[in-house]
Amino acid sequence: MLRFGFVTCVELGLSCMDAIYHAGGSLAAAFTLRDDLAAQKSGRVYLDGFCAQHGIPLRKVRNVNDPDALAMIRGADLDWLFIVGWSQIARAEVLSATRRGALGMHPTLLPEGRGRAAVPWAILKGLERTGVTLFKLDEGVDTGPIAAQVVVPIEARETATTLYAKVSAAHRSLIEQAWPSLVADVLRLAPQDESRATVWPGRTPEDGRVTADLSPAMADRLVRAVTRPYPGAFVDAKAGRLRIWCAAPFEGERPDEVHVNADGTLVVPVRGGGLIAQPGEWELAGRYQWPEHTSEGNIAG
Repeated sequence: MLRFGFVTCVELGLSCMDAIYHAGGSLAAAFTLRDDLAAQKSGRVYLDGFCAQHGIPLRKVRNVNDPDALAMIRGADLDWLFIVGWSQIARAEVLSATRRGALGMHPTLLPEGRGRAAVPWAILKGLERTGVTLFKLDEGVDTGPIAAQVVVPIEARETATTLYAKVSAAHRSLIEQAWPSLVADVLRLAPQDESRATVWPGRTPEDGRVTADLSPAMADRLVRAVTRPYPGAFVDAKAGRLRIWCAAPFEGERPDEVHVNADGTLVVPVRGGGLIAQPGEWELAGRYQWPEHTSEGNIAG
């Protein structure tokens, strides 16, 4: 019987661990961040309860590449190691620490969309579909051979909130789809077609700025692409920075400036029109941290 391990520290990874048990599988070991480090990271979850419930030995590490962590992985005597939702790049020593290697999951249909910020970019690019790819990690970023993929359709008015939920569900579906081949040791890996490869750059909270040179359609896409769980779109006004979580675009006469109507409706000018955000769809900005989320290649975070 093959032995599997799992490295994660976010909800998505924990959901994938649960999907393995839902598929009738089990884990021989789990690895996560030390508690003192996890407490400092946005979006981190603790695996203690799940591992205790299922009798999974849990090791907590500072960095998956540290000598002590590497020794723990080797000592677990694993065939495959899943690395999902982990912000540290797994080096060659980690990738070769098990008999068959390491598996990651990326929220695009590789080789399209290597890199980060896969959910926002899929909306910003106006794609009609995206997906999740299970693949064997190598020393590149999202370049390893593909094991399986799940397609995720994108609706015309898709938001980051709804697409993130779809992508999260697709991770579970992909685990359950691939699990029989994994446990039977007949998993097939296909090399990626480099002629089709694209790389999507990382994004920061500042990339959510709605600028006056955007068209109404592009401004609308931006708002939908970076709404929750991301930091949100924003404009700077006399009152300060205004965070926009939802808005409707309009074409026509461009307003002179950002303003708030008497009923609390926010109006934002853009090229050839503007955006309207109703009360409750915008707010004075606070501090937001760009989330570390789904595994994105060998940068599994």
